[in-house]
Amino acid sequence: MAGTSTTRSPSPERGPGTPSAEQALLRAGQALCERPGALRELGALLEAADPAALARLAAALGGLAAPPRREQDGAEPPGRDTALAAVAERAERVGAAFLLLLQKLEDARSQESPMKPIPKRVLGHAFIFAVTHKEERPWTTARSRAVAQEVLERLLRTAGSGSVEEFLQGKEGDEEGRFGEVMGILKQELTKDTWKRNPASKDVFSWSLLRVSRPWLCPHLERVLPPALLLSDDFQEENKVLGVRCLHHIVLNVPGADLCQFNRAQVVFHALYNHLYSREAPLIQAVLLCLLDLLPVLERCQRRQGQARASSPWDQVLQLLLAHMEAEHRLALRRVYAGTLPAFVTRLGILIVRHLKRLERVILGYLEVSDGPGEEARLAILQTLQCTIEHAWPRMPCRLPVLLKALLRLLWDVHSERGPTPEPVRAALLQEATQCLILLDRCCQGQVKVLLAGLQSSCEENRLQECFRKVQESS
Repeated sequence: MAGTSTTRSPSPERGPGTPSAEQALLRAGQALCERPGALRELGALLEAADPAALARLAAALGGLAAPPRREQDGAEPPGRDTALAAVAERAERVGAAFLLLLQKLEDARSQESPMKPIPKRVLGHAFIFAVTHKEERPWTTARSRAVAQEVLERLLRTAGSGSVEEFLQGKEGDEEGRFGEVMGILKQELTKDTWKRNPASKDVFSWSLLRVSRPWLCPHLERVLPPALLLSDDFQEENKVLGVRCLHHIVLNVPGADLCQFNRAQVVFHALYNHLYSREAPLIQAVLLCLLDLLPVLERCQRRQGQARASSPWDQVLQLLLAHMEAEHRLALRRVYAGTLPAFVTRLGILIVRHLKRLERVILGYLEVSDGPGEEARLAILQTLQCTIEHAWPRMPCRLPVLLKALLRLLWDVHSERGPTPEPVRAALLQEATQCLILLDRCCQGQVKVLLAGLQSSCEENRLQECFRKVQESS
């Protein structure tokens, strides 16, 4: 009614030049790098700040301490050294601000104040800052690393977490972890066009990912798989290896059924398979180890989809692997190839007969050449030969003359050579070669014992006689 209009008490108006409480908070945060007294001013303003304002402050603080942006192709900008030194100095002050902010949040929670629920966004930004600066990087110094480590410890205490893993994953059967929040903040920094511009984004992503295990990783699969594939597809070997390790972690910690959805396992397989043409040993090793865990998942996917094939992914990988091994002369790569070969032979079982002709050439070639004091390649090839004899024993009698000659030559070479090979390695080679002779004898109806009988009587070397004796006494 006209005569009974309600009147409200006028709210205090701010003048045109008077900033809001949130603006004052952000200005104080951004002034940390300019005015030493800004930290005290920030502490006073934190008392009255609301959670949304604190989240925006944490984002602003993280931006202040971010490493210098690179070009889109990852090239360093001009004046890099000066910019890196400035970042380390800013990180010390920003770290002090984060410590103050986390302390205020911890105090507020312990006093059961209205701000009791700690904003996850604040914890996410503090975590990203700490991980960005806690390791030795071009943009860190000893002091900035110490501050970042202190921020991480304070962050875990504030969040009520006993470890980084608990902080990211959450407690067993209880609250949700903060990994989703961290990935949400990193999302814009991990796209095809942005991930190289922030040199810390890949480090924070991989460091966090590798600390989230089964079953907590599966809900975040859509967020973590694309960045891992991006890293593995880069032209720099360091990024490729990091990406493959991230993919391996995903394969190990996500159920196979989820990897099979939307052909994810097939996509990862193609990404890894293309890397098998690389000539870098660290990358090949990471790829082969990942494939050994991925291929069983991919095989199950194809069976469920009714895509049974005469040639499996195992055959496809082993065929390429043996082709590269046969022509490879670099010792580092020969060791990597040989180290994973026994697992492939064991997995294929009797089906290894499909590759027996080329596998035999590889075994003979690798037994002839020493690969250094550790003899990793030779030892791995002897284990491969043992697996091959056990699984493809019906095909061994026709190959007995060639294999027996190669093993006897190896025994003599190991015994007679006076190189830098340590005695335990020599003993291991003799033992593995002897085991191969025993297995050959079992699947060839005692022919090896007959052939070695005359050789044993004419041999004057005690170590070789001991090897022959073990073969003769084997049942």
